Amino acid sequence: MSGAQTPSTDSGATSSDAGRIRVLIVDDHEVLASSLALALESEGDLEVVGTAGSIAEAMAQLGRNEVDVLFLDHRLPDGDGISAIPALQATSDTMRIVVLTASTSDDALLAALENGAAGFVSKSHGLDDVLQAARTVTAGESAVAPELLGRLIPRLARRGERGSVQLTERELEVLALVAEGLTNNAIAERLFVSVHTVRNHVANLSAKLGAHSKLEALTIALRDGILAPR
Repeated sequence: MSGAQTPSTDSGATSSDAGRIRVLIVDDHEVLASSLALALESEGDLEVVGTAGSIAEAMAQLGRNEVDVLFLDHRLPDGDGISAIPALQATSDTMRIVVLTASTSDDALLAALENGAAGFVSKSHGLDDVLQAARTVTAGESAVAPELLGRLIPRLARRGERGSVQLTERELEVLALVAEGLTNNAIAERLFVSVHTVRNHVANLSAKLGAHSKLEALTIALRDGILAPR
């Protein structure tokens, strides 16, 4: 099913107005996608650049628009949205992908983390959770509840060969606090440093690990045995 285009969509848009967060919605349920687009557009800091009903349409949209946050349905007509995250993420170093899913099974959420999602939102949750997720991941945080992250971490640990990336002691300390579900502000308070310093550590360790988000960096570090779960 083809995704409906919102009235504000500009297929040639390349930048946001007044620093608004640019959002692309990928969901094959046209009514849901259109309704969500209208709701997001009513927020002053959000701009919906388009909707797509398939992975192929999403790739085409990403070729025409700069996107800050991509809300991605789990199941799409031309494939599994979660499996498509690496290909979608490859189109932008700064875009964050949040999975919209009707499934809250650990396997689905684990797959979303391993493929590079910056978070996930259950379709059974309210609009406020979607709005918060867009703002949270744009700010460099993870859109996942700490208790849920804590449940998944044991299953992420040492799932692959030990990685060769070397992180500093401070970077490992920051990642360990990320694993506790702490925000950058909370990490700064715990380590008695500035938020700017924490952000620099996150940026540096993410670059070393080839991660697009703090959550993906944590996932890679756990999977490759660079960080041991507490």
